[in-house]
Amino acid sequence: MQVNKLLSMAALCGVVGHMGCAAGPSAQCAEDNAGLTLPEGFCALVVADSVGPARHLTVAGNGDVFVAVTGRRTRAGDGTPGHVLVLRDSDGDGTADVRRTFARGRASDVRFHGGFLYYSTATDIVRYPWAQGEMEPSGTADTVVRGLPPQRGHWAKTMAFDANGALYVNIGSITNSCQVRERQNGARGHDPCTELEGQAGVWVFDADRLGQVQDDGRRFATGLRNTVALATRPQDGLLYGVIHGRDQLAQNWAGLFNEEQGAETPAEEFVRIEDGDNFGWPYCYYDGESGVKVLAPEYGGDGSERGRCADMKDPLIGLPGHWAPNGLLFYAGDQFPERFRGGAFVAFHGSWNRAPLPQGGYNVVFVPFAGEEPTGEWDVFARGFSTDPPTLAGPHRPVGLAEGPDGSLYISDDAGGRIYRILYTGAR
Repeated sequence: MQVNKLLSMAALCGVVGHMGCAAGPSAQCAEDNAGLTLPEGFCALVVADSVGPARHLTVAGNGDVFVAVTGRRTRAGDGTPGHVLVLRDSDGDGTADVRRTFARGRASDVRFHGGFLYYSTATDIVRYPWAQGEMEPSGTADTVVRGLPPQRGHWAKTMAFDANGALYVNIGSITNSCQVRERQNGARGHDPCTELEGQAGVWVFDADRLGQVQDDGRRFATGLRNTVALATRPQDGLLYGVIHGRDQLAQNWAGLFNEEQGAETPAEEFVRIEDGDNFGWPYCYYDGESGVKVLAPEYGGDGSERGRCADMKDPLIGLPGHWAPNGLLFYAGDQFPERFRGGAFVAFHGSWNRAPLPQGGYNVVFVPFAGEEPTGEWDVFARGFSTDPPTLAGPHRPVGLAEGPDGSLYISDDAGGRIYRILYTGAR
């Protein structure tokens, strides 16, 4: 664990012109790394705390942090609405001392693209004109896409852009496995699953066209249960995601799966998403132990039969089951050592259904690449967000990932509302 590590903000300013750095003091990592355990040479600090349920985030060229805060609901129907939160460190000490909020809605994601800030809610994607260095929009919002499904189930609408002006949007499934009786013991699946017509895939839209509805876009890939972790890789321009695997194999099909199998399978799938791909949900799931896709029990599978799943696209690698991948970032900076450049960070929100095994996830994993392909290995980069052993009642749950202009890694948390920043201070 790194203690009292300092990163010279003056040095960073000389490279990126970080706001407020010229006369400000050095940013100091927390003595306990904000509770995180990190690899040797890395340290962490808290940019802001208790900001509300912070989902995805992005960092502007001047270092301002933009966070989609999803808001809180209560049984009485009140609470706080979702919004965009802007955080600025005006004196360079590493902690945000200026805050602004704007926008309303069940916030999911924020991204800069083409001089605009794009903001997604459960149903809509809007964009605000943005002037570099400002903390508020330079004009009113325009609707890019409206009326997206579903508003229940897997509601999060994460976004990714490519260099050709395409806007990719995750539209998750409503259900777990498209059963005729949702999440009920032994219930068969709809065949065909009509959810696939409008959900459980990635849709592509024109990022610069206003007033679109879902039918104005097209389904880019299908059979993805819920791909909240979605990003284009700067090194190759291709689209990638990490899919939430299905739940309740053992709970709903006890005659076929024991509790340990239900906890460990299916794997979360790290995938490259190309035009026309079919990843097989709900008919198939990826068995991380056997390394193949097998037929789901709702469609006659027994845990080993492949059937139609032999024709579905496999992941690049499988990651532990039920860890709930919510954030994906390909590292493009040069602050971190060479090993990290071009590789992927994945933020795991944490499990709820691995019983009787301990819950898992609640961490940030690193997946190294060698050229254009992952090496097949992975390791936990940051842990300590939750309790030990981790539980749903833990204080923090990672969601979003962003890279700062200096190459720092930012992490959002929708349990405690904390924004972390990770720096590298060791030898390269």
